[in-house]
Amino acid sequence: MKTLESDISIIERILAGDKAGYRDLANRHKDYAFTVAYKIVGTREDAEEVAQDAFIQAFQALPQFNKESKFTTWFYRIVFNTALMFKRKNRIQTDDIEASQSAQAASADTSDEIKNAEQKRYIQMALNHLSPDDVTMITLFYLKEQSLEEIAQIVGISADTAKVKLCRARKRLAEEMKRLLGNELHSLVY
Repeated sequence: MKTLESDISIIERILAGDKAGYRDLANRHKDYAFTVAYKIVGTREDAEEVAQDAFIQAFQALPQFNKESKFTTWFYRIVFNTALMFKRKNRIQTDDIEASQSAQAASADTSDEIKNAEQKRYIQMALNHLSPDDVTMITLFYLKEQSLEEIAQIVGISADTAKVKLCRARKRLAEEMKRLLGNELHSLVY
């Protein structure tokens, strides 16, 4: 049975001069970095650019990384900040997600698949109207299943503040869903 090498041991290899370690670390975390970036910037191309920029920043700062900390928390804070900076610079939002989710809903064969696709589409539409901070809190907690402590470290706030921000983000998401769907919300969710 093969065990995965820890992030810390890969970092130690990189710092010792092993260039292949960069690839190993990037391959391990690229999907998650892309997902976090995508939820903030909203397009595939921009998310790929943000994730790549975040990896470059992380690799440049790797000698300063505190090995007693969790690498993923440190790295996703870099991704989060890079995505927010990108979003502030560009202020562009597209509806590519809605188009792809509509196509998924059209190709669904069963009513459960259609209902799930519709739920995802409306949730994404509501998320598109929330602030990047709200989207980040919801994404990290519900989609990435991060703890409040991990979210606090990623975003750079206390765990209590993360809890309050998450609660407020949930309320704003619910309000946005009600605004988008009105009376249809009950039938879509239940």
